[in-house]
Amino acid sequence: MTYDLHIIKRLLQGYVALVGGLIVFFIVLHYVEYVDDFMDSGASMRDVFLVYYPSYVPEIIRLTSPLALFLSAIFLTGRLAQHLELSSLQTSGVSIYRIMVPYLMVGLLLTIALVYVGGWVVPESNRTRLAFELEYTRDGAGRVESSFIHRQTGPSSMMSVSFYDRRSRTATNVTLEDYASWSHLTRRIDAPRMTWVDSLLIWRLSDPVILTFDASGIESRTRVARIDTVLTLTPRDLARATGDVDAMTLTDAAHYIETLRRTGANGLERPLVAYYARILYPFAHLILLLLAVPIASVRRRGGQAVRVGIALFVAFSYLSAMKLAEPFGFAGTLSPLMTVLIPHALFLVAGLVILARTRK
Repeated sequence: MTYDLHIIKRLLQGYVALVGGLIVFFIVLHYVEYVDDFMDSGASMRDVFLVYYPSYVPEIIRLTSPLALFLSAIFLTGRLAQHLELSSLQTSGVSIYRIMVPYLMVGLLLTIALVYVGGWVVPESNRTRLAFELEYTRDGAGRVESSFIHRQTGPSSMMSVSFYDRRSRTATNVTLEDYASWSHLTRRIDAPRMTWVDSLLIWRLSDPVILTFDASGIESRTRVARIDTVLTLTPRDLARATGDVDAMTLTDAAHYIETLRRTGANGLERPLVAYYARILYPFAHLILLLLAVPIASVRRRGGQAVRVGIALFVAFSYLSAMKLAEPFGFAGTLSPLMTVLIPHALFLVAGLVILARTRK
C-alpha cells in the first residue's frame, strides 16, 4: 500500500506539471498562429486573453490529458528503473502486473473524470470558444454550413435554402415542398426570406408564393403577405458547424444527431465521428499506460533521453493515427464508429503485446 500511494502521488505530480506546461505551450503556439486574425478582425487583447483562452483551457486539458499521463508515467518508471528500484521489486517476486496496479488506478480515475468532464463540463466553455472563433478567426467561417441546405421536414416534405445566416436566423430563397408519398408534388411554397421568431418558436415566411398541384398536374398560384409555420427544424438544426457537437453535452449531441437523421440531413459522418471520439478518447489514458510502463521499465543505453524519444514517437504516432483515420470516416469509407475505434484498438493490441513480452 505504501508503494501504491508513493507511485500515485508522484504520477499525479508529474501529470499536473505536464498538463500545466502543455497548456502554456499550446496557448503560445495558438496565439502566434492566430494573432493576425485577432488583429485584423478587431478582437481586443482583453477578450482574447480574458475570455477566449480561459474558455479554451478546459478543452486543452481534455486533449492533452492522456499525453501528460503517458509522459509522467515514462519519467517516473524510467527513474525507478534507472535507480534499480524496479529490478529490486521484480527480483523479490513482484511482477510487472502488480507494479502497474497504481498506474492503472490513476488511469482509470482520469478516464472516468474525463468522460464526465469532456461530456458535460467542457461543452459549456466550448460554446464561448467556438462563438469567438466563428467571429474572429479565418477558419471560423469555413466551419459553417450556410449555403445550399436541404432538409427533410416531415415524412413526405422537404425544404431547400440558398443561404442561412446563423446570427440573424434568417434564410433566403426558401422552398418548401409537400409530396404524396414522394410520387407526386402536391404543394410548393417559394419565399424570398424566412425568419425564426423566437418569442413564438415559429418560422415566418415573408411574401411567399403558394403553388398547389392537383392529380393531373394543373397548377394554381397564390401570393400572400406572410405565413407563420411550425417545422420540425429549429435554427440549430438548420445551420450546422463542424464544431457543433463539441459545444453540446453527450446527451444533447445524441439528440442532435438523431434529429439530423430524422430530418434527412446529409453529411452526418463528421458529427458522428466527433461524437464517438468524445466517448472513446478518454480511454487513451489506459491504453497509453499499457505502453508506458513496459517501455520505460527496461534500462536502456542513453537513459531518460532515449525513453523520452521513444515515448514522444509512440504518443504522436497514436495521435496521428486518430487524425489520419478521420478523413476515411468523413468520406464514408469507414463507418464513424470504426473510424474512431480502429486507432485505439491497434494501440491497445500493441500495448498488450509489449506488456506480454516484458520481463515479468
